[in-house]
Amino acid sequence: MIRNDLRNIAIIAHVDHGKTTLVDAMLKQSGIFRSNEHVEDRVMDSNDLERERGITILSKNTSVMHGDTKINILDTPGHADFGGEVERVLTMVDGVLLLVDSYEGPMPQTKYVLRKALEQHLKPIVVINKIDRPDQRVNEVIDEVLDLFIELDADEDQLEFPVVLASARNGIAKLSMDEESDNLEPLFKVIMENIPAPDVDVEAPLQMLVNTLDWDSYVGRIVVGRIVRGTIHNGENVTLCDENGSRKAKIGRLYTYQGLKRVEAEEASAGDIVALIGLADANIGETIADFENPEPLKGLKIDEPTLSMIFSVNNSPFAGKEGDFVTSRHLRDRLFKEIETNVSMRVEETDSPDAFKVSGRGELHLSILIETMRREGYELQVGKPKVIMHEDETGTLLEPMEALTIDVPQDYMGAVMEGLGLRRAELTNMHEMAGYLRMEFKVPARGLIGFRNQFLTDTKGNGIMNHVFAGYEEYKGDIPGRTRGSLVAFENGETTSYGIGNAQERGTMFIIPAENVYEGQIIGENSREDDMDVNPCKKKHVSNMRASGSDDAIRLIPPKTFSLEQALEHINDDELVEVTPKSIRMRKKVLDRIERGRIRGRMKNA
Repeated sequence: MIRNDLRNIAIIAHVDHGKTTLVDAMLKQSGIFRSNEHVEDRVMDSNDLERERGITILSKNTSVMHGDTKINILDTPGHADFGGEVERVLTMVDGVLLLVDSYEGPMPQTKYVLRKALEQHLKPIVVINKIDRPDQRVNEVIDEVLDLFIELDADEDQLEFPVVLASARNGIAKLSMDEESDNLEPLFKVIMENIPAPDVDVEAPLQMLVNTLDWDSYVGRIVVGRIVRGTIHNGENVTLCDENGSRKAKIGRLYTYQGLKRVEAEEASAGDIVALIGLADANIGETIADFENPEPLKGLKIDEPTLSMIFSVNNSPFAGKEGDFVTSRHLRDRLFKEIETNVSMRVEETDSPDAFKVSGRGELHLSILIETMRREGYELQVGKPKVIMHEDETGTLLEPMEALTIDVPQDYMGAVMEGLGLRRAELTNMHEMAGYLRMEFKVPARGLIGFRNQFLTDTKGNGIMNHVFAGYEEYKGDIPGRTRGSLVAFENGETTSYGIGNAQERGTMFIIPAENVYEGQIIGENSREDDMDVNPCKKKHVSNMRASGSDDAIRLIPPKTFSLEQALEHINDDELVEVTPKSIRMRKKVLDRIERGRIRGRMKNA
């Protein structure tokens, strides 16, 4: 049976190419919102972190009506670190809208998400977005997209993709630049004509794959997925199964999507995307099957993590002062709850009951988890990110590689090339675009840890970098780490202007006067390669003696401040980042300076 009343599509693209803005425009023009209803921009980015950073982290479901046809739309993240979200979503749809910026053209993540879509034989529609840009180059970008399809071995049917030109911000779409348009109707028409309607068997025994898990504090776990065959009913008894076994369960409530709302339904048929309540122990990749005739579907294959960090309980002198959840039990429960819904993340126990190894798809992937936890009231410490190595059958050490794309003005090309050369990067392609150079590299994932800060400094903020996982290759050799040591607090106390004034001669400071610090806390960066203990709490002795010139007002240089990602990139192997709801501090693993001295001595003698 072909369901002509339904279409299921996902919107895929590189970060910042306008996915969420396009969904906004489609929702507004389909009459989902009341005429007097206030609607925020990027209405799909509902998470605080998403709104602050202007990125999509979690894939979202919504639907619009076009005539009598319901179009289910899935908005996906653009960052490679959230590729696990994209992969799951693509199993729920029959076609994709590939958004490409009219100036930037195809970027690393465009290639990554398109490869995933073509592998699943989904019908693509190419949308060239931001055609209102003065520097748009629509015709060249269409050619570049075609080259990308050919490079990814698209079949003949996929190569015959329709092209729609759009400005998501202005809510217009057209089929050629000469046309006049004031709405998205041409896009809706192309979707209706090209995205196949679900061809399903509604009479067969039920099968539905659990694609996504959501959580609600009132109803608990919410299971989201697409019904592959059969019909599902409210309150129905079902079987949860996978290749390893099965168990009985009962559906509490059944919801379908209308606009941004979940609407309770009595039943739903094959092809529908639904949300189910009541299946408290359902896991991603399991099949919700018929009660009498359970048949499991093939589970989801997700790319493996490439980066790991050690998360541990905060044991600094300031532990427990700012957070609500500070024990190892709190930390453990929260991390294991995360992997229930975040399928591309792994959590492992370590020898210590207070520390856990957390693996993810990149620094951003892990730092979003840390940032979410600190906002929820958790205190923790995290170590330096480390890449996950593999060995092949012959015992050869393999490491994860990244495909890196950099856009920089020509003046900064030398500095960037020099920086990447030290990090074992190989230049694979380079071409000029409107005053900018686009350089493509293959670089070990290790080489990118800490590179972003250096890159922004080298290009004075004018450069753009993007990278995406590019498989495993043989180990490329050592990469030099940070070349400067740390300035470490000598004792516990409150910092003074006098103390900081003396210390700033030694390097760059990270602190301000009247700030509480503790022994072993990193308070600055040394201008030399060794660590140095300094006393920022030193007070000036008051006496009657005055010396000309030495009592002038102290001029303090503004401190360098760190975001969470910058702190994670900055630390060395013997350092930690202390994360609390109010503060991000860097510290030594061993706080006692005498003990640190002993360890250094032993390492020199070894």
